[in-house]
Parts: sequence; C-alpha cells; structure tokens
Amino acid sequence: MNDTRVTELSPGDESAVRALYHRVLEGWNLRDGAAFAGPFAPDGEVIGFDGTRHRGRSVMAAELGRVFADHATPEYVAKVRRVRALAPGVAQLDAVAGLVPDDAEDVDPALNAVQTVIAVDAGAGWRIALWQTTPARYDLRPDLAQALTAELRALVGRGPGPR
Repeated sequence: MNDTRVTELSPGDESAVRALYHRVLEGWNLRDGAAFAGPFAPDGEVIGFDGTRHRGRSVMAAELGRVFADHATPEYVAKVRRVRALAPGVAQLDAVAGLVPDDAEDVDPALNAVQTVIAVDAGAGWRIALWQTTPARYDLRPDLAQALTAELRALVGRGPGPR
C-alpha cells in the first residue's frame, strides 16, 4: 500500500513561501526585473497573464526589465488564499491578485487573476520553481468575479504585503 500522506509545512516554511510570493510582487511594483526574478530558482519559470512563459531567473530579469523600461505597468494588490505541502520540500501557494493602473485608484476587474506558485526547498532555502497567473474572468459565474473585485478593492492602498 502506498503512503499518500503529505507532510505539513512548518510555520517557518509557510512563512518563507509567503515571503517569496510577496517579494516577487514587490519587485513588480518597484518595476525592477532583477527584484522580481530574485526569489525564483535559477531554472524557475513564470507564466504570465497573457500566457508568455519565461524560463530561468536571468531571462526573467532581462525580459521584465525590458517590459518595465518600455511600458507603464499597473501595481499589484494580492491576497494569499492558502499554502500547502505537496511533498517534503515542495509547497503550493494559491493567491488572488488585482492590478491598479497608474492613472487609477481602483483595481481594473479585467486584470484580476488567480496565481499559483510552486516553491521548492532542496536544502538551500525556498525558491520558486513555477509561478502561473491565470485571468480570473469566471465567465459563467459573474457573482464570483464581482466578489473577487470587491475583495481586491479592499486591499488597494495597502500594497501587496503579507495577508
């Protein structure tokens, strides 16, 4: 019989995974490609809102540095919904996020997203292996879209910090 039990994350490990997530958002909000990419494993991957995939911390830093230099990027607000162990040294973080355009004081509901992060600790500290952002359109459930927008609006002005 296979043992399918998943170990629990220690409070310190959960805190470390949450901190990685918030460091990425802070890097985005600072419009700093290197700060955004810093919490990733050297071979980590990010899948953006539009489906763009960047592989490797150095590629992420360079590409996002270019994006930040050429475009006004909205600022993130976010809330972690859960962090759970998948296996020893592997965790999943689930969050919701909204973006506040530079010329606005409110989230743009069209940019609301669900974010999933897979973090790993191979003995040298936690790093992000995969970050995926999925548009939170909830096409058949407008009530869920409205509730998410209201939840994210409550975060505006509080920044992406721990929640």
